[in-house]
Amino acid sequence: MSYLRFEKAVMTNLQESLRRELLRTNRSGAYSSSTLVDCNTRKYHGLLVVPVPELDDENHVLLSSLDCTVIQHGAEFNLGLHKYQGNTFSPNGHKYIREFDASIVPTTTYRVGGVILKKEAIFQAYEDRILIRYTLVDAHSATTLRFRPFLAFRSVRQFTHENMTASREYQTVDNGIKTCMYAGYPDLYMQFSKKNEFIFQPDWYRGIEYPKEQERGYASNEDLYVPGYFEMPIKKGESIIFAASTSAIKSSQLKKLFDDEVSLRVPRDNFYHCLVTAAHQFHNRKPNDDRYLLAGYPWFKARARDTFIAMPGLTLAIGERDYFELVMKTAEKGLREFMQNKPLSVKIYEIEQPDVPLWAIWAVQQYVKDAGKEEGYKRYGKFVADIVDYIIKGGHPNLLLKENGLVYADGHDKAVTWMNSMANGHPVVPRSGYIVEFNALWYNALKFCAAMYADQGKQKKADDLEQRAALAKQSFVETFVNEYGYLLDYVDGTNMDWSVRPNMIFAVALDYSPLSQQQMKSVVDICTRELLTPKGLRSLSPKSGGYNPMYVGPQTQRDYAYHQGTAWPWLGGFYMEACLKLYKRSRLSFIERQMVGYEDEIDYHAAMNVAEILRTLKLLEKYSYQK
Repeated sequence: MSYLRFEKAVMTNLQESLRRELLRTNRSGAYSSSTLVDCNTRKYHGLLVVPVPELDDENHVLLSSLDCTVIQHGAEFNLGLHKYQGNTFSPNGHKYIREFDASIVPTTTYRVGGVILKKEAIFQAYEDRILIRYTLVDAHSATTLRFRPFLAFRSVRQFTHENMTASREYQTVDNGIKTCMYAGYPDLYMQFSKKNEFIFQPDWYRGIEYPKEQERGYASNEDLYVPGYFEMPIKKGESIIFAASTSAIKSSQLKKLFDDEVSLRVPRDNFYHCLVTAAHQFHNRKPNDDRYLLAGYPWFKARARDTFIAMPGLTLAIGERDYFELVMKTAEKGLREFMQNKPLSVKIYEIEQPDVPLWAIWAVQQYVKDAGKEEGYKRYGKFVADIVDYIIKGGHPNLLLKENGLVYADGHDKAVTWMNSMANGHPVVPRSGYIVEFNALWYNALKFCAAMYADQGKQKKADDLEQRAALAKQSFVETFVNEYGYLLDYVDGTNMDWSVRPNMIFAVALDYSPLSQQQMKSVVDICTRELLTPKGLRSLSPKSGGYNPMYVGPQTQRDYAYHQGTAWPWLGGFYMEACLKLYKRSRLSFIERQMVGYEDEIDYHAAMNVAEILRTLKLLEKYSYQK
């Protein structure tokens, strides 16, 4: 039985089906994304969305969608679906959907009278090529398929509109055509595994609307160019492969290529396998063989903080240590270049954020636990030592080591933590000064590096860092622990933030904590009472001022809610790690029940915050076998 399967009742109900989105990637930056009924609701949606480095650093929608029409006895049944202005949907192809199944390859089954047509879509790994297989499962009379491509050729941040500049020229290629609407873009190749007829019938489809953009108060309408349509007969039991790509392919290879790609996929038959599949979607390999982890689709690129936080969960937790090493090779190169004031040669963003070096050490720490001390120190020991030395010597422009042993960062005018939402040019949550998770990470880094030196027989260096850690521990408790049993979120002179926020959980979850056992238990208890939800930790307690958990409405409204009460699954991972650290096996059943809350989300969001959920599953396995 499929783990991700939706019946007709869900698929034909647009209120249900339009909010469920699907993403396919090629692990090199390109992707294909839409709703389950193939009705695009965002400007980021598209059947073939690719980076065009010759133009800019953004992704670009080349092929927005492909409408398939079933023709029998002269009657036409269009299976496409678009939303137009005035809340009008056309041509309402969703009403023919019988079911959707994503067990291995996302598959939509349509029924039109006696015709049963199955559509399977897959993105070729490391190539900018989407493949769609149409199979005529059943038909009682001669059947023809017609395919009408909707072209955009624009950045994911823009819209296209009817104009006289767009080129209508096309050339025939093997079982298809190639075309390019604007100079500077690559050619779009549209090919089939079967001989077909292309009817040149250029037209603009005007006023297509994207409701998700409308919700945010953005422009939400565009026009799409349709150059014509492809038409071919299909027999019962026959399969036809469609390919859209930035390069040509021999049409005779398409069927084998599709089968080969299917054989590489992990079945989505349980929660874990769905997470593994999702983890692989964040992979990003560049032509020079640099490896990255994208912070998320479809908006984000490779961001330094996200990379180091996600790396252990997306690689080590699923037994892919080799990919950790590949990503870390690229990330270490970028961080070293930043530390040496050199121009960045890697495409990692926000590497200047003050906590990035601290998260890099945490990521290495997880590697050492997985690979062993000998291998971990050999591979990354100098990297860790150099980062600690860099911070001690005051190398970072916005991570200052103070006399009390704590690190200080200025976040008054620019967001410097993971709570990075901005409004009107200023941080919504201006966390500045002694920031609680920065200093928890710093203490953990000092202790980890000291232990490494001790293991290597470098006792003098170990003793020096232990002294620094002891001072940081004393100052941490004096600065952050308050009489109510939780930790202040940040302290900047006389300005103290008493808001109950989840950032204090890191002071418990990290391997080395500056807190006593009782202080750790108090922090976990307050997080449990005020922040814990079935979907992770709230970013702010309902009892604190400014609580605003509803991430809806125009973008400005969303920015003000982003870190003011919304729940974050990745924080839940550290919460659960803190629980297991303190209470061991006695909390196993509680943690397992918490994980059920994440599993419920799999058919809505394809598992947000995948890395920490995977890492938590790995921790559960570890503690389950401990006696």
